[in-house]
Amino acid sequence: MATLDTQLAEVVGGRTAKALEKGFAMRTVGDLLAHYPRRMAERGELTDLTALRVDDEVTVVADVLSSAIKRAQNGVRLEVVVGDGKGNLQLVFFGRTAHWREKDLQVGRRGLFSGKVGDFRGRRQLVHPDYLLLPGDELDRAEADIYAGRLIPVYPATQAVRTWMISESVRHALLMLDPVPDPVEPEVRARRGLLDLDTALRAMHEPADRGQWGAARKRLAWDEALGVQLALAQRRHAAAQHPAVARAPRSNGLLAAFDQRLPFELTAGQREIGEQIAEELAGAHPMHRLLQGEVGSGKTVVALRGMLQVVDAGGQAALLAPTEVLAAQHARTVEAMLGPLAHGGQLGGADDGTRVTLLTGSLPTAARRRALLEAAGGAAGIVIGTHALIQEHVQFADLGLVVVDEQHRFGVEQRDALRGKAAQPPHVLVMTATPIPRTVAMTVFGDLDTSTLAELPAGRAPITTTVVPAAEKPGWLDRVWQRVREEVAAGRQAYVVAPRIGEDMDAIGKVSEDGMGEDAGPPDESDAPTSRRPPVAVTDVAPMLAGGPLHGLRLEVLHGRLHPDEKERVMTDFAAARSDVLVATTVIEVGVDVPNATVMVVLDAERFGVSQLHQLRGRVGRGGHPGICLLVTDADAESPSRERLDAVAATTDGFELARLDVAQRREGDVLGAAQSGRRSQLRLLSLLRDEELIVAARAEATDLIARDPELTGHPLLAAQVAALVRDDQADYLEKT
Repeated sequence: MATLDTQLAEVVGGRTAKALEKGFAMRTVGDLLAHYPRRMAERGELTDLTALRVDDEVTVVADVLSSAIKRAQNGVRLEVVVGDGKGNLQLVFFGRTAHWREKDLQVGRRGLFSGKVGDFRGRRQLVHPDYLLLPGDELDRAEADIYAGRLIPVYPATQAVRTWMISESVRHALLMLDPVPDPVEPEVRARRGLLDLDTALRAMHEPADRGQWGAARKRLAWDEALGVQLALAQRRHAAAQHPAVARAPRSNGLLAAFDQRLPFELTAGQREIGEQIAEELAGAHPMHRLLQGEVGSGKTVVALRGMLQVVDAGGQAALLAPTEVLAAQHARTVEAMLGPLAHGGQLGGADDGTRVTLLTGSLPTAARRRALLEAAGGAAGIVIGTHALIQEHVQFADLGLVVVDEQHRFGVEQRDALRGKAAQPPHVLVMTATPIPRTVAMTVFGDLDTSTLAELPAGRAPITTTVVPAAEKPGWLDRVWQRVREEVAAGRQAYVVAPRIGEDMDAIGKVSEDGMGEDAGPPDESDAPTSRRPPVAVTDVAPMLAGGPLHGLRLEVLHGRLHPDEKERVMTDFAAARSDVLVATTVIEVGVDVPNATVMVVLDAERFGVSQLHQLRGRVGRGGHPGICLLVTDADAESPSRERLDAVAATTDGFELARLDVAQRREGDVLGAAQSGRRSQLRLLSLLRDEELIVAARAEATDLIARDPELTGHPLLAAQVAALVRDDQADYLEKT
């Protein structure tokens, strides 16, 4: 008999075990049984052959429609046509095997056929496919019993390891497998309507019917959700045990003075979340909060009010931005909002003010030394910077709050290093302008409490988005540049965004000086015609526009390879309306705030993701004038890339687009598996489809960790969590 830890060679033999290890890194029975069927085929159910794509490795269920030997000068071949009632597929076999395969593949026979889809003269075909004929009346009784009326598992497979090899290996493993102990308590299983683990594992591969297969999938997906939520609950519990320096509000301090200066009314959401943050900053344990909201919903004001509360209490706040452009933009915005309050101890500054210090990697030596002294000595109550803030020689007098802007752009080590600069754990506020679906927030940001700003401040104008199919309708592209000229003539400004800096700059490096990538790559290059040519580059587009459709307008160029002084000049000139059009990379994606800009033209738009496009669109319409976003693309009308662009154009609801973004990406990418470079442990769990299950698992995990923080009374669950963390699937658990 065998357990989940038994080596595969002991169960399926050395040769098969080697093939399974080489193809799928399987070493144990547990690894094999965790390789779940992609779907279940059954007699009477035919696979849709119309959905096959060239170069796909596929397994199809089909009937033989015709079979014929063809002779030519270069030898003999067997041509077989199989069909499923919707489409046909040609099978081709060359050489001496053609004759005996013809006897196998008689008209009317049904089988599983597996191979790589090719195209010959416009016809889909499999050359030398593997196949398994499903039993007919003439087959022996034993073989017929195996398949009669049974669901047939179809596994993810490779050219060397076909689905029936996996199926046969699983069958042997299940025959030898001892009953599997269940880590989930019987009362929890009863409460949540879950199968026991042994039944679920067996039914996942050999279900009696589709209902049992669905129940098995639910139970195994539950185990994945519970493992993640237990790990997150342990982190929340551990964080709650750490003491923090309470930063209580002051009635007559900086925050009160700032509120009096505000030229606008806070929205109800800003007030409510502000009170929540104020209460947590005054608490005895560190705040760990995610603040999310639509582009332009006023997150910066909420964060700044929290920073001022900490400064009022004698501490410092650090704001970590992903790029130098955004860090400088934040510094300008914060100084402008604070006015004299940002120049404490300086000529013209308020007596009760503080200082706002910018610290980036490219500051001149003297300015850098001054910024370091102000941070270390405590003169700077607010320090804003890039990854330079986390370098070893940067010290703070009393770091009380860390605000991380655009969370998804920072690595785990960067966030941890900044937290480590405080004597006691600082409060942490994470801001993201990319709305996050509820279950993603629960899973990816599961150890953060979440606040959402759903309401836009007064004065935000609507944004109209249009897809411009340049290949199909070249005249539309001419109209794009006319539209830009019209807006400029009306006294407004425009952005033109390209996915790449340019050949000469790209040779230097694909990342900006901040260490953050700014060259966009297509989320789905397979259907993008532009993959046959280099993406459009800023250094090519700018002179083309200046000498062509935008001749006479004041154009500037902005990208991450420019000298910092030049970047600062370009942004300052654009903000002051001394230039009309800014041709840029995605360095302007987040945080750049020029209310007079009303047009956003995105070239090669199919090369950007949904959330990127939503962010870029949010750069316009920030004043009183309506915004226009024009997505220029060569993508085919029916392609996934075009569908993605059409979806962005159809709605400005960031939360709806966030769900679309998650739906179109692999779950592993969402959960950080791609970053860790390892295979995801989450094979069944869908962050969108399994919302109810994730919510239930979170509730059970929170309750269990409250009773048994170290899971000492639940060793099987403890091992499950340990395996999740040990396999480096914890990147997405480190979001605090």
